[in-house]
Amino acid sequence: MIELMPLIMFFVICLVLLLGYPVAFSLAGTALLFAGFGALFGVFDANFLGAFPSRIFGTMTNVTLIAVPLFIFMGVMLEKSRLAEDLLTNMALLFGRRQGGLAYSVIIVGMLLAASTGIVGATVVTMGLMSLPTMLKQQYDPALATGTICATGTLGQIIPPSIALVLLGDILSSAYQQAQLNQGIFSPKTVSVGDLFVGALLPGLLLVSLYLLYIFSITRLSPSLAPAADQDSKSVSGCQVLAGLMPPLALIFLVLGSILSGAATPTEAAAVGACGATIIALLKHQLSVAQLTEVVRETLKITCMVFMILIGATLFSLVFRGYGGDELVQSLFLNMPGGKLAAMLVVMLVIFLLGFILDFIEITFVVVPIVAPILLILGFDPIWLGIMIAINLQTSFLTPPFGFALFYLRGVAPSSIATATMYRGVLPFIFIQLLVLCLIAQWPQIVTWLPEQIYN
Repeated sequence: MIELMPLIMFFVICLVLLLGYPVAFSLAGTALLFAGFGALFGVFDANFLGAFPSRIFGTMTNVTLIAVPLFIFMGVMLEKSRLAEDLLTNMALLFGRRQGGLAYSVIIVGMLLAASTGIVGATVVTMGLMSLPTMLKQQYDPALATGTICATGTLGQIIPPSIALVLLGDILSSAYQQAQLNQGIFSPKTVSVGDLFVGALLPGLLLVSLYLLYIFSITRLSPSLAPAADQDSKSVSGCQVLAGLMPPLALIFLVLGSILSGAATPTEAAAVGACGATIIALLKHQLSVAQLTEVVRETLKITCMVFMILIGATLFSLVFRGYGGDELVQSLFLNMPGGKLAAMLVVMLVIFLLGFILDFIEITFVVVPIVAPILLILGFDPIWLGIMIAINLQTSFLTPPFGFALFYLRGVAPSSIATATMYRGVLPFIFIQLLVLCLIAQWPQIVTWLPEQIYN
């Protein structure tokens, strides 16, 4: 029974979270409950909890994690400056007279928003409020409209600079070094957040291209699903569109370019992005003292949520390891029939299912530190593993009935759109994401080629 205590812990925390209790306090409370129970009956060494203060201090002094509030500030600032609204308006006018033009606009603007904000919920809600009424008014099929918005909103998981990739990169860096030390390699190689950013570029662009290809195909087969705008609708010149695209594109190239060129670390690039977003808001005359206060408060709220979950997850992982959880998981995977492939499939399935009830932050802080070292010992590439996890989570966020993106859009969609319609709309995009996942599994070079070329 004691040997199964780590699995019981994991089951209990999933049950507590399903009951709706706050994630950070659920993680910490469950860990303390099991630690107290174990110490009382002499099956848990309470000295494990002595490492908790040093773990928290390590988090406080982790320079990489400074990028999290800076990227959050950048995304919130761009959202409050109404940049997304201007982008969507101009793109819709440019593509509106084409079959499926508004859907193309939503995907392209969503891609730019994903690269600018990196926050899935914000992107889905923003695009839902701005584009869904227009798409319905233009007689778009409700399933196609809602499916496009949901799928595009989840691009914030994979297109850098993504908050998910920042957190994953930090966790995988520690897991990769731990895996090498366990193998007797005492001069371990490192993997950084910048490596994950570079590795995510081609898969992210591949996803966007397949989204656009799907819209092109479906509108040719069934033009009534996405009618073109009226011929007498307002038009826009290429210069106007370019003027609207330049601020976010310049900011994205500045942030990613500085990372790819080695001129800045992800944390330094995040600071540049935060300053750049503020300058864009000032130039657009969309930044008052009240708006700046709102941006700072929203940034503080999201940042506190992330780091409170991190603290709770740190305590949970300490107790989990105190019960021998890491040895149990390692033994299960190493002795699993089918070898490393079966182990990878099981991990991906577990992460996919957990994506129904946990946000990417909880999965990154709780699950990845447990499974990543074992998978890396089995020989999987850390960058490839990180991108596979990110796309897997992105897919689970779309999958009915528990997908987070569906919940976000349901909150802002008109009641006339049935939930079943939204489920039907995301199915083709789920298939596309699974296809990309299979392509990356078959050809890891899709992920690893660009980092190898840039970082040799």
